[in-house]
Amino acid sequence: MPRIASLVSAAFGLLIGAIPAAQAASLAKPRVADRSEAAYVRRTMALAQRGDPHAEALLGFMYANGRGVPQSYDVAVDWYVLSAEQGDPTGQYLLGLMYDKGFGVTPNVILAHKWLNLAAAHAPWRIRENVLRLRDAVASKMTRAQLDLAQQLAVDFVPVRQ
Repeated sequence: MPRIASLVSAAFGLLIGAIPAAQAASLAKPRVADRSEAAYVRRTMALAQRGDPHAEALLGFMYANGRGVPQSYDVAVDWYVLSAEQGDPTGQYLLGLMYDKGFGVTPNVILAHKWLNLAAAHAPWRIRENVLRLRDAVASKMTRAQLDLAQQLAVDFVPVRQ
């Protein structure tokens, strides 16, 4: 399980520019002992199907980018939702981006802000500023009423534990 956490951190760090691409690529590769991307995907999928929120976020990332599985934004969003609803900041961040860009979902700045706000609240300190910048960029597209609603949704959020 620590391996999955480091992989999700690598993907998260790469996405927001907190770590160099070369470092993230080396962390995201399967170990030599695994010898295949398929085995790596199977292990991640097994953890995700058991409800591990980090594995769910990682599997969503794999689907969003077609890494070892067919590329599908719709399937990626499904995994991100499962992860985000359990309180995983990586899943929340990635789901917020999907709502902002409209990949796999109808664009929705309110939900994008909600998930990015929650991700920023729980992100590791070294990347929090980057997440806050993205959240604030979404906020700049919102009316005051939309922003108030998004903030209330974030305040009312209670993670679901599986």
